[in-house]
Amino acid sequence: MPPFDSELSAALESLGNGPREPVTPGNLAARQERDAATRPRPTAEDLRADGRFEVAELTVPGLRDGPDVRLVSVRPAGREGPLPLLYYMHGGAMIMGNAWSVLPRILREWALPLDMAVISVEYRLAPRTRYPGPLEDCYAGLLWATGHAAELGIDADRVIVGGKSAGGGLAAALALLVRDRGGPGILGQLLLCPMLDDRGRTFSSHQMSGLGMWDLISHETVWEALLGDGYGAADLSPYAAPARATDLSGLPPAFIDVGSAEMFRDEDVAYANAIWQSGGQAELHVWPGAYHGFDGLAPKAAISIDARDARTRWLRRLLAHSRSTVPGCLRNPRAPGAKAVDIAYPCGEW
Repeated sequence: MPPFDSELSAALESLGNGPREPVTPGNLAARQERDAATRPRPTAEDLRADGRFEVAELTVPGLRDGPDVRLVSVRPAGREGPLPLLYYMHGGAMIMGNAWSVLPRILREWALPLDMAVISVEYRLAPRTRYPGPLEDCYAGLLWATGHAAELGIDADRVIVGGKSAGGGLAAALALLVRDRGGPGILGQLLLCPMLDDRGRTFSSHQMSGLGMWDLISHETVWEALLGDGYGAADLSPYAAPARATDLSGLPPAFIDVGSAEMFRDEDVAYANAIWQSGGQAELHVWPGAYHGFDGLAPKAAISIDARDARTRWLRRLLAHSRSTVPGCLRNPRAPGAKAVDIAYPCGEW
């Protein structure tokens, strides 16, 4: 196995074995209950941070007879004009997590320095809600947000979808879904150690199983919880597991990062390579000696700081380039009414 970074290794050892216990069908419900009871859930007042941010907790209509979707919308206070939007999906292996816990760091590291608005999605969790429910929640929220851009104070032409782990997988799937349904234009996709492949066949998924923060038992448990009878199907939709996609053309630019010492390494590297082979743009970082979720467990480690800096630099470049976009330029080359000239023109990062 690739050796762990020394700072990350010390953080992992200090954690003990409790949080690294595999998720199984037998303990899944208990793990969900424990996560719901212990994971931070800052209030709207907490997120306002003494007036630095404007916060709104929204309930918006679902799609396809789905239930309403909850969104947490936050923007730096006192900013005039429409702001670019980071539309974010939290991690938690599709079975855990909430839309609020991820926001303090995102607001501190990106919203304020980059002058961005952020919307975090409270999508439904498996196994209570199986695919495609969580993805449809994210799509419904995105449609509503871009359709109400003026009242939210966001720029509907400068929307970046992003997420970490399971949220990264949802962000990748959302980019595919938006492309194929002709949905709202997306400027970029921020995929942090994304969970993309249900099959568990890559070399790294076996090489690194149980050595960091994730293993094959947990992998199989959460994918089966999400897919139900569809788990293991040969014809599984790429919207369920983006690694299944055979056509990655026409997607917005991607930032993909992953650790060299984690199970998701090979599927994430393969996804970046498939984007390149399809003529798209991807920036790939493989952090040496890093395991899954390393920057959250050891935020002060040098490699964690470097990883966060790289993400911020990519966002800054993407946003700076988008300011020179010709007004009305069509970002989604598969949207209804797209013409060859729209596809060829260097609109944003297309």
